[in-house]
Amino acid sequence: MKRTTLAVMMTLTLASVSAMAANDWKDATKDAWIDGKAETTLLLNGNLNSFAIDTHVKNGVVTLTGEVESDVDKALAAELVEGLEGVSSVENKLMVKEGNQTTANPKAVSALKDAKIATVVKTSLLFEPETSGTSIDVDVANSVVTLSGVVDSDAEKDLAIAKAKNAKDVVDVVDKLTVSKG
Repeated sequence: MKRTTLAVMMTLTLASVSAMAANDWKDATKDAWIDGKAETTLLLNGNLNSFAIDTHVKNGVVTLTGEVESDVDKALAAELVEGLEGVSSVENKLMVKEGNQTTANPKAVSALKDAKIATVVKTSLLFEPETSGTSIDVDVANSVVTLSGVVDSDAEKDLAIAKAKNAKDVVDVVDKLTVSKG
């Protein structure tokens, strides 16, 4: 009886350790996926030097470190990453280069907001397996997204429009997408 009880306890212990290890592996994989998306999003944004920004992800929390040119760049980097699926929060530890702490004029803020929207929408389309993100052009002016290019189906067109409409800060979406005929 003692032997049977001991065997059952050992089996349960090993099973629970195995399950915990599997969960750790899944969490690490998810964090790596989020880290890759964050790096790609920063890279696709033409207003930031993504090579000067490091990302680290733990349990969905993205930590940004490195050095940026301005306070606006610091805020933009955090906002870009914050909008990614799976990100629970962002710890922005970016440092602004000495002497570059300034307040931006409204036109610059608007232009950076448009660039942020374009990057978020383009990244969303690239990471969506049901859209051919490389064949869809994304232009943004005054928070209005214009989608153009050729897609394979009405469903893909509708999904691309929905992705753009659901992006943060988007006011409207102009649809210039065409569906290929074969």
